[in-house]
Amino acid sequence: MLRILGIAAIAAALLAPTVTVPAQAQSGVSAVQRVDWLSDRRVALWVYSAAMKTPIQVQMLLARDWNARPDAKFPMMLMLDGLRAQDDENGWTKDADAEGFYADKNVNVVLPVGGQSSWYSDWLAPDNGFTYKWETFLTKELPPILERDWRTTDVRGVQGLSMGGTAAMNLAGRNPGLMRYVASYSGLLTTTTLGMPQAITFANKDAGGFDAGAMWGPPGGPEWEAHDPYLLADKLKGVSMYVSSGSGLAGSHDQLGEVPLMSENWAGTGLEILSRLSTQNFVAKLEKLAIPVQANYRPAGTHTWPYWDFEMRQSWAQAAAALGTDPGGATCALGGAIAGVAQAANWLGNCLTAEYPAGAGVVQDFPNGRVFHSAAAGTHAVAGRIGGTYAGIGGAYSPLGLPNGDEHALPDGRGRMQTFEGGSIYWTPQTGAQVIRGAFLTEWGKQGFEGGPAGYPVAAEAHTPSRDGSVQAFEHGPMFYSAATGAHRVQGFVLDKYSQLGFENSPLGFPVAEEAPLKDLGRYSRFEGGNIYWSPLSGAWSVRNGAMAEAWGAQGFENGRLGYPVSDEFAVPGGIQQNFQTGFIVLRDGKSEVHGV
Repeated sequence: MLRILGIAAIAAALLAPTVTVPAQAQSGVSAVQRVDWLSDRRVALWVYSAAMKTPIQVQMLLARDWNARPDAKFPMMLMLDGLRAQDDENGWTKDADAEGFYADKNVNVVLPVGGQSSWYSDWLAPDNGFTYKWETFLTKELPPILERDWRTTDVRGVQGLSMGGTAAMNLAGRNPGLMRYVASYSGLLTTTTLGMPQAITFANKDAGGFDAGAMWGPPGGPEWEAHDPYLLADKLKGVSMYVSSGSGLAGSHDQLGEVPLMSENWAGTGLEILSRLSTQNFVAKLEKLAIPVQANYRPAGTHTWPYWDFEMRQSWAQAAAALGTDPGGATCALGGAIAGVAQAANWLGNCLTAEYPAGAGVVQDFPNGRVFHSAAAGTHAVAGRIGGTYAGIGGAYSPLGLPNGDEHALPDGRGRMQTFEGGSIYWTPQTGAQVIRGAFLTEWGKQGFEGGPAGYPVAAEAHTPSRDGSVQAFEHGPMFYSAATGAHRVQGFVLDKYSQLGFENSPLGFPVAEEAPLKDLGRYSRFEGGNIYWSPLSGAWSVRNGAMAEAWGAQGFENGRLGYPVSDEFAVPGGIQQNFQTGFIVLRDGKSEVHGV
């Protein structure tokens, strides 16, 4: 039990410095709690929602010129998922290729993750373990954060498929002036007409067991009417709109069933027919109101992702015009040393930007990474999770400087690494991509890098909170550093004890040496203010420098008649005492009393 508690304490102490939780989030105000760079242009944010009282993952595909123009801001495209939205990734990147399509577009694409059966609305009551307040989150909590911290303007568009298409129209209609562009692909754009409440109720129950009554109350009630795009049509005047749906007949992306012209996906057929009917009714209402809308009625196609990927591409020219951005397509060329590397690494794709300054060198962006060049460091591609971590810490302007080697696999077949002027980044699927540099890299190298006892780094270097030093966590124990002591690792049961005492803030201070073996399978680590000793029979206990350590040492330490310590120092009348396996030592009035048993 002691070891379990110790590990929990260590995890809390070591991970806390690496995950920034702003005071606003701690006090119930919406704020970003965590940032994870998945690549140099894709980032995952965990945003605490005060309305939902939980962190919400929001992924972003950063604009084409995000890195090349660090002072620029970009319009936002919000992309909403379908009814069965998952908690790991938005369907637009999981089941469609939004990441590839938007690589050369100058918009910040915003992809909320999760929200199954939510219709991205504010529910009347909690249900199924969730307190859904998605409309508040997407319209009031998230936009200010993106505008302040993620270079996003107040020029916004929203598009979605199926449930997300309905929600896109509702968000735009219920929040006039919020969106300049809205698109619905296979959405249900009348929610109160005959049979639609029953269809939505059935769908919510089928997708996760959600109760539509907790969402909008009983069918026919005011909240159903308040969330019907058809009834909100007059609120959409001035918004550029695009709607689409298939006919339900089998199309180029469907498997034919036994019935001629029909898909084997009967559910997808029925849903698309519902979408077509409701979309046509919605468009007819807009026409009566003389509100323009671009409608694309495909002659075939069911309720499935390949068609929505097509519509995303088909509608882009209209979206770009509404958002005031160029329609995309890079105007750049390859040249010099970067050209040779980029052409050899054809997985990078075509260039997105011209070369631009990066620290003491230059860089050029591609859909799947970046290529850096300087006379001193050479020319090297940086991509993937290593590229994301590098971008997240500031790239060439960070302490790492420019890359001076290529990414490569490591001998264990598990990890990958890349060297930079000021350190390295190591990656495994289990640990993620972590920077290691300076004294930590030197000591880790002496111990054998990833093949040594520490294993891979699992977190970035962090400043110790109260003393002038730093700590970096590894798979098998953290290293602590101060200018006076250097970098040293603490592990196992000794680490548990060090955690219990308060790490470097305890009287022990920073470690000054690596753990070493003792008799009877024992171990010990030395610190500025004393040592921690462990053996299987005695457990882990500290012995502080000074009179107690001197008195024990006079008896031969663990090899003497007292054996290993079995307690820390504790107060007794007139002094302090420490217990050992076969006796104890008492310090009173500057004198030591050794008692054997």
